[in-house]
Amino acid sequence: MVNCPSEVLTDFPRSCVLIIARITKIIVALYCFSASQLVLADTLLVYGDSISAAYGMDQEQGWVNLLASRVAINRPHYKVVNASVSGETTGGGVTRLPKSLAFHQPDVLVLELGGNDGLRGYPISNIRDNLQIMIQQAKASGARVLLIGMVLPPNYGRRYTLAFEKVFSSLAEEHSLPFVPFLLDGISTGKELVQRDGIHPTVEAQPKLLEDVWPSLVPIL
Repeated sequence: MVNCPSEVLTDFPRSCVLIIARITKIIVALYCFSASQLVLADTLLVYGDSISAAYGMDQEQGWVNLLASRVAINRPHYKVVNASVSGETTGGGVTRLPKSLAFHQPDVLVLELGGNDGLRGYPISNIRDNLQIMIQQAKASGARVLLIGMVLPPNYGRRYTLAFEKVFSSLAEEHSLPFVPFLLDGISTGKELVQRDGIHPTVEAQPKLLEDVWPSLVPIL
């Protein structure tokens, strides 16, 4: 039998062994910390239209980004995801929501849709049905829902505008949801707070939108 000498050193000095052991402990600790952060991370999903999509300005200037900054300070275990799309209707929202829920798995859903439906004069029953479906889907996924309402200009007729507003309040009551009746309250009447189209809030109005939402959102975070 031929014995071949090994080129690998197997007798490490004790100091080297201790250093390796310490490095291993640090690596394990960092891994466990990272894993715990992933497990503890909660998701707040904002699901809206152009009002939440920062229409007419940089995304960083919108109220949802301001919300993300405040959440990072007050609820650091949350991350904020903005899945809002300009021009979105409740019908489009129903189509997109299942994939959004499956992908983001939100703990909290801020539902801000319906304004475009109302401005286009869509049937009240359709708007209500679509919002109802999205609320039920979100709750079934385990998400807590904050519902945000909208108000239409008076030229749509008293009967239609009242029925439109009631959709939001009745759904909030039926599902026991925290509720913001009118996101643009106090903004639509201020010229410096509304863009030239007469509909969308300006950059200056974004902090006001956040302040309107925050008190109703905090209890479910």
